[in-house]
Amino acid sequence: MKSSGNIEIRGLKLTTFIGVPEEERASSQELRLTLIMTPWLEFRQMADEIGKTINYADVALDLQKVALSRPRQLIETLVEDLADHLLASYPLASVRLSLEKFILPDTDFVAVHLEKSVASSD
Repeated sequence: MKSSGNIEIRGLKLTTFIGVPEEERASSQELRLTLIMTPWLEFRQMADEIGKTINYADVALDLQKVALSRPRQLIETLVEDLADHLLASYPLASVRLSLEKFILPDTDFVAVHLEKSVASSD
């Protein structure tokens, strides 16, 4: 019997310098990221060993570093960078990310969504 499990981090706060006008990138902004990661191993193959799963504390720290690594104009660029980093750094079959930016008046947020797998990450 084959099963597929996911690990989700919801509402991760990322601080970054982002925006199309230079004035917007001059100050940091807080974005919110929700990510769903599908590990290579099935949960039962992890045998209750932390070393066989995805350390989500490390993931959260790594993604913050990627977000702060350089200014970007588009959240579309940042979400690609985040997905590529995850697939290159962790034993994942795929990732799904939703990145929220709180910029437009009279809206909760704007968001971009990206799904990427190891096979399509090139």
